[in-house]
Amino acid sequence: MKNFRHPQRPKKNTLVVGRNAVIKALQTGQQLDRIYLDTKVDANVINTIKKLAFPFSIPVNFVPTVKLNSFNVENHEGCIAQIAKVQYLNLQDVISQVVENGEVPFLLILDGITDIRNIGGIARTAYSCGVHAIIIPEKGVGALNEDAILTSAGALEKIPVCRVNSLMKAVDDLHLNGINVFASDMNASLKVEACAFNEPCAIVLGSEDKGVFPALLKICDESIKITMRDDSESLNVSVAAGIILYEVMKQRLKA
Repeated sequence: MKNFRHPQRPKKNTLVVGRNAVIKALQTGQQLDRIYLDTKVDANVINTIKKLAFPFSIPVNFVPTVKLNSFNVENHEGCIAQIAKVQYLNLQDVISQVVENGEVPFLLILDGITDIRNIGGIARTAYSCGVHAIIIPEKGVGALNEDAILTSAGALEKIPVCRVNSLMKAVDDLHLNGINVFASDMNASLKVEACAFNEPCAIVLGSEDKGVFPALLKICDESIKITMRDDSESLNVSVAAGIILYEVMKQRLKA
């Protein structure tokens, strides 16, 4: 079995190496998962790369030289990018396509979930339950790499993924499209089975330790919880996703 706690070094053919090569990749619209920049790189180069990466919500990580050297590639010039394994789509384009197809939007937002095994499991469930797209932030979420795709049983290659600069802005965009946003929160009073999910909706799932970011929770339309025994602790986020997403699908199949 593949060891997910110690991921393998990325293969060289999945990397873009060197400042000029990374800048060219950005200028030509190549899909990148993230960019690693040496903390000692010239400020002009940093500004150029950040400016080009911003419209595509590509994370730019500043790392020490030893991190870049660990990729075992020559002449990296303090700059390496990983080619995306997942094709990222524009959120508004996805919503428009769903509506154009005569379907009721059903989206999933992941906030602060870093364990790739959980992400993979959630994606697998989301695809099976008819989620139209998964929305992730550019930072603070696990990399959608080969291991994540493996644990998703390939679902991450099938379900649309929208990477955004800000989940707060994404929720605003959902509201502008008439989509209600429900945040999973163990302290909520509204139970999942009491919600009406037949209208356009999005579900927000937070990390197991911190939950949904408070400011994000505040702008959601409702906070919902899963019915559990009084003395039970919170569920694994992948399990919680399965329960909530299945409830949405069940209601929609009955409609």
